[in-house]
Amino acid sequence: MAVDHMVPVPLPDSRQPPRPRTAVHRARRIHRWLGVIIGAQFLLWTVGGLYFSWTDLDAVHGDHLVRRPPTIPAAAPLVSIAPAIAALQSRMEVRSIQSIDLAMVLGRPTYRVAFQVDSGGRALSRRQFVDALSGIPRPPLTREEAVAVARAAYTGTSAMRDVEYLAAGAAGAHHEYREQPLPAWAIRFGDSEGATLYVPAEFGQVHRVRNNRWRWFDTLWMLHTMDYQGRDDFNNLVLRAFSLVGLVTVLSGFVLFGMTTGWARARRRRHAAAALGS
Repeated sequence: MAVDHMVPVPLPDSRQPPRPRTAVHRARRIHRWLGVIIGAQFLLWTVGGLYFSWTDLDAVHGDHLVRRPPTIPAAAPLVSIAPAIAALQSRMEVRSIQSIDLAMVLGRPTYRVAFQVDSGGRALSRRQFVDALSGIPRPPLTREEAVAVARAAYTGTSAMRDVEYLAAGAAGAHHEYREQPLPAWAIRFGDSEGATLYVPAEFGQVHRVRNNRWRWFDTLWMLHTMDYQGRDDFNNLVLRAFSLVGLVTVLSGFVLFGMTTGWARARRRRHAAAALGS
């Protein structure tokens, strides 16, 4: 009786030495980690770009929430601004007149004079209202006057919610009214758009409108520019660094594509066969 001899088959050793890493493996590893690092910022750039391109910029600025400033009749009996400027020069050391414009402020034609005065050897910018019908200087807007200006300009029907006074230096780098004329009154209304009308005390009209669309825009713009301090610097170091990393990521993808195409694999096999044959 024949006895079958069972020949044991060795099991595969799970502890086989790893294959040497090839250039393709290293390229894939670099590309994968670069993708992880830059991918989140690419997503933010894309989301921001979609919002910017699909949103009406006039709606973001809140143009629909305010009326145009009233015009001044051509026949208005305006007086010369020269005596008022002479009066300013007699009261303070005026270095220069920066600008003079004419606007309707609380129903009165008013000159808005921007000038510089000497303050301890430094030039300090100032503004002055001058009634264009009488030539008499008038003080900056009070709280009640700023509210009246905002109510007259507001196109909505919602009630006023609150009023805030922003003194000089009160609007920081992240404030929605940053880098705008101060002091100013912020008049908030209770509508669904979260409208806030900003009336500078020495400007006499609504200068800026902020709403929820603008706030979304501003947040996405900060993430887009990667300027987490002032939000508007497009040349900051973080953005430059991520742009370079993004470029390297794209280029590594092209390199990886070239290394993994059929002709590249066939070329490597031919070289391997030639090396074994020799």
